[in-house]
Amino acid sequence: MPVDVTDNLTGCFRATAARYPQRSAVRYGDQVFTFAQLAETVAAFAGSLADLGVERGQRVAIQFPNCPQFVIAYFAAQHLGATVVPLHCLQGPEEIGYVVADAEAETLIGLNVFGPCLGAVHKSCPGLKNVIVSGETELEGVRSFENLLQATPGPPDPFPASKDDVAVLIYTSGTTGRPKGAMLTHDNLLFDAQACSEVIHFDKDDVFGSVLPFFHSFGATVCMIIPLIAGAEAVLIPKFAPLSVLETLESARCTIFAGVPSMYAVMLQMKSDREFDLSNLRCGVSGGAPLPVEVMLGFEERYGVHMVEGYGPTEASPVVSVNPMDASRKIGSIGLPLPGVECRIVDDELGDVPLGEAGELLVRGRNVMKGYWKDPQRTAETIRDGWLLTGDVATMDEDGFMRIVDRKKDMIIVGGMNVYPREVEDVIYRIDQVAETAVIGVPNRLRGEDVKAFIACKEDGRLGAEAVIEHCKQYLANYKVPRSVEFLPELPRSAIGKILKRVLREQAAIATGNNGATGDV
Repeated sequence: MPVDVTDNLTGCFRATAARYPQRSAVRYGDQVFTFAQLAETVAAFAGSLADLGVERGQRVAIQFPNCPQFVIAYFAAQHLGATVVPLHCLQGPEEIGYVVADAEAETLIGLNVFGPCLGAVHKSCPGLKNVIVSGETELEGVRSFENLLQATPGPPDPFPASKDDVAVLIYTSGTTGRPKGAMLTHDNLLFDAQACSEVIHFDKDDVFGSVLPFFHSFGATVCMIIPLIAGAEAVLIPKFAPLSVLETLESARCTIFAGVPSMYAVMLQMKSDREFDLSNLRCGVSGGAPLPVEVMLGFEERYGVHMVEGYGPTEASPVVSVNPMDASRKIGSIGLPLPGVECRIVDDELGDVPLGEAGELLVRGRNVMKGYWKDPQRTAETIRDGWLLTGDVATMDEDGFMRIVDRKKDMIIVGGMNVYPREVEDVIYRIDQVAETAVIGVPNRLRGEDVKAFIACKEDGRLGAEAVIEHCKQYLANYKVPRSVEFLPELPRSAIGKILKRVLREQAAIATGNNGATGDV
């Protein structure tokens, strides 16, 4: 059934808690919060934050893995009409300090394991008025999260936030410079949650295996907001460890799991003394990066889970499209736009291209962000007449199904010819020994760029560079074939499992002069 949508996140959450007070809302190990308990805890923490001066429009930065404290802090800030700034759990003090300072956050809330980072940020950001730490800490000048939960100032009435108020300020990865803060409104997030629920048929009987980090837009919308306003249960998993995740999906009888392609690839390849019973898992949702067809079909065959691939950038709250749940899905595509979302494929002059031709994907709908924080110029460059320029190259067929070709900035130009890395990667994934691969362009004085492939092999796989090159020659035009292949134990990934091509480019630049096409693994 569709989720209940009011004007703001707090209204939705409280309405759900009133409707299903005794249902389990959040499970974290042996700790369980019913909706009534969670709503009461959120209101109590909101009261303590209000006593500290937190109010509408202020930015509240939070640094937690997926745990109850994240959910409590997130919705307590929303209760007061404040804006949440989720912080990356794997970034250091300099990166976190930049985000906190740029967002002009006055309150910082985090877990004690991030104590050194929290302490450094506290010292470097004079605008911080409150630093709150969960768990024992030796940091000075901070307040205890647990003590504030026990305080009894009296929960304030929820602030009636407008649907156009900024609920969350999520900083993008910053692969092209300093991170940018995407301003997502209450309406952005609630519209996206409702549209996703309509397509994948989420309801109160679902149990979400929530391992995607909540500080990322994919994890927050699909694995936290949707279950908490649909009356479903979110089983919080603080980090991705394949064996632990599979055990949790089995023991908690999860019905929904959302992950990035690398998670599915690792779980597909994992060796175990037994097969896991995932018969309750009715749907595996993949997003965040293109899902190799071999991984999708292999996961379905091994675990008996119906897979759907979707797509969306942070700036779109983030889900834009999803494959249908029925037999009309098209494997290898990112599906159809969500209800109420429009998509176009355009050329460099923003003119529509013919069906089947590649161009930049543009998105329009209520899920498109309000803009970038304190950056009207970048906002104007990214949103044109209501259309979000995603920077992703895609095609659309006669049925409206879209396929991502690649990131526009990742395109490789070899002698004036366009090479989309994903096309090369899809061919390399056909090699049995390949666990994961990423293709980039490296400078060439004559051709402009050459194609270079990075490969991590399966545990028992042995593969030579020449074998990879010869394999690619069977399926690709000569200019698309990698001129060099480099083997790594594993490819660098972000916190949610995206392969970091930026890091690979940096490694390739440092190793200029070494063609990498030598050696077996």
